[in-house]
Amino acid sequence: MKKSAAPATTDSTMGNHSTIVALQTKTQLRKRRTLSRRQPARCGQGSGPLLVVLVFFLLAAAPATIHPQAAEDKQALQSQIEKLTKELEDVQARLETLEARVAVKGNASAQESEAQSDAAALRNAVAQNAPAGGAPANPQATPAPVSQAKAPCPATSAAASSQPANAQAAPQAAKQACTPVAPGTRPGSTAPSVGAVSPAAVYNLTLGANQPTTAEQANHKFFERKPGKNLTFYTKTGEITFYGNLDVSVDTATKGLNEASLGSASSPPVGDGGWLEDISTNLAYIGVRGTEMTGLKDTNFIFQLETSINISTAPGLHESNSQEQDTVDGTLFTRNSYIGLGKVKWGALLIGKTDPPYKQSTARMNPFSGMEGDYQVIISNTGGDNRVEFGYRLDHSIWYTSPKLRGAQFNLLFSPGQNRAGDSDNIAAGESDCTGGDQPGDGGLSPIACNDGSFSDVVSANVSYTKEPLYITAAYERHMKVNRQSDITGIYSSAVPSNYSGPITTNDPSYTGPNTTFINSSGYLFWVPTAFYNADVADEDAGKIGIQYGFFKNKTVVSALVEKMHRYVPGYMEWQNERQRLGSWLAATQAIGTSDSLSIGWARAYRTPGDPCQHADCLIPAPYSAPADGDMTAGRGVNNQADMYTIAYRHRIGDGLEIYSDWAGTYNDEYAHFDLGAGGRGVTTDCHDASDATGNEYSNPHCWTGVHLKAASVGLDKRF
Repeated sequence: MKKSAAPATTDSTMGNHSTIVALQTKTQLRKRRTLSRRQPARCGQGSGPLLVVLVFFLLAAAPATIHPQAAEDKQALQSQIEKLTKELEDVQARLETLEARVAVKGNASAQESEAQSDAAALRNAVAQNAPAGGAPANPQATPAPVSQAKAPCPATSAAASSQPANAQAAPQAAKQACTPVAPGTRPGSTAPSVGAVSPAAVYNLTLGANQPTTAEQANHKFFERKPGKNLTFYTKTGEITFYGNLDVSVDTATKGLNEASLGSASSPPVGDGGWLEDISTNLAYIGVRGTEMTGLKDTNFIFQLETSINISTAPGLHESNSQEQDTVDGTLFTRNSYIGLGKVKWGALLIGKTDPPYKQSTARMNPFSGMEGDYQVIISNTGGDNRVEFGYRLDHSIWYTSPKLRGAQFNLLFSPGQNRAGDSDNIAAGESDCTGGDQPGDGGLSPIACNDGSFSDVVSANVSYTKEPLYITAAYERHMKVNRQSDITGIYSSAVPSNYSGPITTNDPSYTGPNTTFINSSGYLFWVPTAFYNADVADEDAGKIGIQYGFFKNKTVVSALVEKMHRYVPGYMEWQNERQRLGSWLAATQAIGTSDSLSIGWARAYRTPGDPCQHADCLIPAPYSAPADGDMTAGRGVNNQADMYTIAYRHRIGDGLEIYSDWAGTYNDEYAHFDLGAGGRGVTTDCHDASDATGNEYSNPHCWTGVHLKAASVGLDKRF
């Protein structure tokens, strides 16, 4: 049998070299013992000569590692000697185990089979620079992140990447480890960043499972590159990894405004609502993450710092013709960043900002992350805009992530609102913007405050079961005191309601009606029944169940989820409640060879109890109003369903490098206004025309419902 060539021994590979040498000797021993069974037994046969041979091999390897030391380096030399001694004891123990196995198994064919298996494991170990099948796996070793599925030998999923439990499984494991996998078919490979791009990688990082042992650390210099494809470097007592995603696309999209129904509008849409070309940066970010040992037993310090980057545009304030924010795009640490403590056995406690468990739980079911037609256009999106109410990254949060127990795992997060106002209309302490994705001074808000989705405290949680290729999850999230008073003021903004004589809340200083609550605020004038105004601050929650399964060895991956969102307003407010509905998602990805894949998806938004009808759509009079009151329109039972269809093709052209093309279309029913671009795209396509597009508190572009938005895109994506 041909002996596999061992890699050159260096400080960083000494442990693996010793293991490989031991397995080479182990293979030779089995062959010798197989032959010995065919010959008469000889006296004096034992493990002594083999130990001599092993000592010779270990000493032959030592000069490459142990150099003449100065007097002050004696302690380091002693550590190396102790390490070699332990390795020798380990080899001796393996030889004793081998002798016992030989004694039990008495047939030569079985011995020869074991020898062949060990040889295959040895070749795999040399190729992967990792312990071979017969060696005990390093308890600190981390399964290769599933996001690193790269040609020609991509890393396997977390469930399949550990070393085989016995030598006979090694050939199959080696074959699996070096089989190219089509892009988008590896579980979690399309998920957005939490600790990079892979939920499995995040899980392992969060628990600190990739922390090197003290013995390993002693063999490496500070900031020495760790073997493997990741940009990981050893530090004094841990390791640090640089990672990122670079994604730019060339797109063309239409708002479909030429199809818009005028409804209550007196004039058609303003500007170009047809096809328009753009170049967009999508979910592009870079980050650094790592772990360090602590003085607490088996406990690691964990950190991550991550920021978005703009490749195709200059950094600046995020602003559109219907929204402005004080958050600066492209600045440091705008994405998931945190610190905490983790222990493999007990889990991890982290603090910072992150995508909450509700969002993370089904991210792996979205093969269009960052593309046109990302499922967040409809999933977790209550109002139809591109804000995705249950897809926010939550600042100032603290969360716990549990270890996995027989495939089961859970996450629990709490984010304090830090809002002094009882109705959440202040900017949270320490923040630059309102929660909920809006800002005081956005167009169409009155009074000028955080009153278009701003919330206080948040709880988010999920529980999952993973046994690849099966993944099941259930998730829940609740936002407290969600302020949507600008919805109600927008309805009652043309005049005092004709058929109402009760208490009024207004910002009109000239109004002198009885039981008036006056709000000293600029913005457009409004006259709202006080009960309606006060009731439009209410809790909102969402729950979903999702399942994913990979058929035919993950060559066909199917995902499905059902979601229910609810707003807890009193019954007399249901007529304007568009934040409560069902949603569904169905997607499939099919591998085409080893470098290509095709994905399709369908999302559906079902009807809501009511609609504020602030857009150019319905003609239903609001309660207590009359047609003569102008645009006071809102009502129950309007058809605001929508469907979105997406198809994407990926082709891998290099290590972590893909080119993709996709098409997406959102088909709104008569009163719906779902958009395209939610989920991290730099350029979005929404329902607004080009009217009154000043980009501040005076901006008031019209949103048109019932339109069909479509987009096509070609992009280049590099992950590292």
